[in-house]
Parts: sequence; C-alpha cells; structure tokens
Amino acid sequence: MLFKESVRIAFTALFANKLRSILTMLGIIIGVGAVIAMVSVGMGIRQQIQTSIASLGSNMLIVSPGSSSSGGLRGAAGSNVKLKYEDAEAIKNRIKNIDYVSPAVSGSYQIVNGNQNWNSTVQGVTPAFMAIRSLTIGTGSFITMTDMNSRNRVAVIGTTVAANLFGTSNPVGQNIRVNNAPYKVIGVIESKGQSSVGQDQDDVVIIPLTTAQERLMGITYVKSINIQVSTTDKMDQVQSQVEILLRQRHRIVGNEEDDFTVRNLTSLMQTMTETTTMITLLLASVAAISLVVGGIGIMNIMMVSVTERTREIGIRKALGATFRDIMIQFLIESIVIGVIGGVIGIIFGCLVSMAIAKFGNFATVITAAPIFLSFFFSVGIGLFFGIYPARKAALLDPIEALRYE
Repeated sequence: MLFKESVRIAFTALFANKLRSILTMLGIIIGVGAVIAMVSVGMGIRQQIQTSIASLGSNMLIVSPGSSSSGGLRGAAGSNVKLKYEDAEAIKNRIKNIDYVSPAVSGSYQIVNGNQNWNSTVQGVTPAFMAIRSLTIGTGSFITMTDMNSRNRVAVIGTTVAANLFGTSNPVGQNIRVNNAPYKVIGVIESKGQSSVGQDQDDVVIIPLTTAQERLMGITYVKSINIQVSTTDKMDQVQSQVEILLRQRHRIVGNEEDDFTVRNLTSLMQTMTETTTMITLLLASVAAISLVVGGIGIMNIMMVSVTERTREIGIRKALGATFRDIMIQFLIESIVIGVIGGVIGIIFGCLVSMAIAKFGNFATVITAAPIFLSFFFSVGIGLFFGIYPARKAALLDPIEALRYE
C-alpha cells in the first residue's frame, strides 16, 4: 500500500468521526499549549530578573554596613555606621582589577517645584556612579568632582520625578526644593523602567555625596559602596580582597564577625537564573503531564477504531494486505492526530502567552526550543501510543475478522 494512500485513508477515517477526533486531539492541544505558555512565563521571569540585576551594573560588588548573620543581638545589614568614605578610597587605591568605586547614601524626601510636590528617593553619590550603574543622561549633564568638592546643591533627576514635577517642560536649569533647600536640576536620566520587584528605577534624585552627607542628612558615614570589577572572572578574587582590606581597616581580628556585608551581583544573577530555570522546568513538566494523558486518549480511540473496523481489516488482509501494511495504516492515523493536535497546540500556546503578556501586564518570552520540543513530543506520543492498537489490528486473523459483527 502506498504511503500517500495510507495518509489519505487516515484523514478520511478522522473526518468520518470529526467530534471524536477533536476530543482525542484536545489532550494534545492543551498539553502542547500549556508547555509553551508555562515555559514562556518562566523565561519571562528569568529575563526580568536578569534585566533588573543587570540594570544595577555589570560585574558589581555592593558593600553594605552590618553583619549578614541573623544570630545573636547583631543589627541587620545597613543598620550601623561603620562604613566611611575613606573605606571606598582605600578600596579604589589599594585593590587591583577595579574600574570604578562609588560610595553612596540615600533617603526618602519630599521634592517640591512650585505648587507641585513628589516623594522620592534621594541618593548621594560620586561621579563614578554613572558608569557603575550604566546610566545615560537624556538632557543636561551628570554631577562632577567639582560639585563634590564644592558641595554644590545640584541634582540629576529620573524621568518619573521630572514628569510629576515639571510635566512636559524641560527641568534642566530649573530649581527644586529638597527638604526645603534649593537644588538646581542639571540633568535628567533616561528611563530604566521597573526592577524585577516592581520598584520604579526612574523615581530618583541624585545629588553629590558630600552635599548629601553634610548639607542634607548631617552624617559622616556612607550606607553602601558600589564597586565595578574589571572582568567577571576576577569577581571572587576582588570580593575576597575587599573583605580582607575592610577587616584590617575596621580592626576585626580572629573569629570576630564582619561588621559589613559584600554582595556579589554576578553570583546573585547566576543563582537566580538557576532558580528560575528549575521553576521553568517544573512548570513545563507539570504541563507535559497533559501530553501523556492526551497520548492515552489517542490509544483509547485507536483501540475503539480497531474494534469498529475489524471487518474492514479482515477484508484488506484477505485481499493481500500484509502485517506491515496494517501497522503503517493505523500508526499513520495516530501520528496524524499528534501532528494536527501539535500544530493547533502551538498556536493555542502562543496565543495564551501573548494574552498573559497583554492582560496580565507580565513579560513572557516565546522561544523556538519549547515549540519544537513540544511538537516533536506530541508526534512521538501519537506514535508511541498508536503502536499497541496498530499491532493488535495487524495481528487479527482475517477469517475471524470477516466473521466479526
């Protein structure tokens, strides 16, 4: 029997029982669609986390005051005043493989322009902060060392602050009030969007570190030190050297616990990527269960089909159809179900993924790998679960089959 003829007969048999064929494909459609949708959600989560961490800067180390240990009566990270500007200078001057170092302080303040006001985060930083955090100035300029040394009241604002205080007008050159003190806006940062935890990265006012310490907050310490390492492979080495240097400067000896915490954003990104990959695989595995259920449905329907077409099988065998001919005939029918179900499932999965992105305000990422994998898996399911019914049909005795009523 020609392969083309077998395919034609398979389609004829499926269209003869349209509702039954659709219901049989439903398990495959839902399975393939669920796999694609779930993987796209998992990939979207991973991309969002990676983008969020990358927006903080590449090859980043962040030093915060306070021990990372939760035991005893120790304060949480960032709760004490051990880090100084001099610590940042020592790190910059004494440790190799570092591109930039920027100590920083921050606090929440009300920002006023005329009759408009807005609560925002005010960060005191050095000029190196721009390179570390990969910031881009849309209009105006960033703070300079002259601003740092002169403790100038100048500010660079994010697009959210600019929109709420100035509307559509250009803020550069205009004055705002921070904690009732005037600051001149010298630049606007291009939008960076939201972080993975939903924080608006454009809702920020950046001023010189010395201005923030002495004129705004009245402090002599810093709340964090941002470090950009030259290359990724030097991250662990630089982190270890920073820890040793700070222990020496803070006179921490023996088994005494550090009064600071060094966080490695590259390691954090790697850990988060591994975690989201596991979540994605879990979601895909759960969705793939419906593919197996769909395969069982194919076997069930093919068994019914064999029973219904017993006399037809007997006639074909009496006319010379071989074991191979009958096997191929029924395998093609089960594979056709898998192929059609897989194609519809791909369309269904992509539509569900796009609907999640549109109505759920959540980023999804559709990639080729889960589409091809789920499609070939659906075809394989059709083949695997069609073998037993096909073999049963091929082994029928033609005389008994012809007698079947």
